[in-house]
Amino acid sequence: MRRGPLIQPDARAGSFRYIEGMFSRRLSIERIETNGNRLACPIGWIDNFAMRNFTNDPVFDDTLPVADGVLEAGTRVPLERLQPAMEDWFRRKGYLKAGERLEVREIGGAID
Repeated sequence: MRRGPLIQPDARAGSFRYIEGMFSRRLSIERIETNGNRLACPIGWIDNFAMRNFTNDPVFDDTLPVADGVLEAGTRVPLERLQPAMEDWFRRKGYLKAGERLEVREIGGAID
């Protein structure tokens, strides 16, 4: 579900800045190491999946990486499909090593 404006011009900086949530759900994306340590996946990894999704599945179009370990998503994005697709992509890119896994879970609505 899309929400209000995503960006607002910042004339002083000559750029744009993110001002509020675009999608109604906020997801945590964590890499679980073999020893059980949990680490937030870098935004670069998440963005790589979101921008170059190998599945070409439009169900993942409603996603927006916003920070390390944080992805906003629309209500039509199924977590049971997102997690294995992201994990597979991260393995193909060499981000996840043998024995590591990915955990994707909802942590609440987008922050306004």
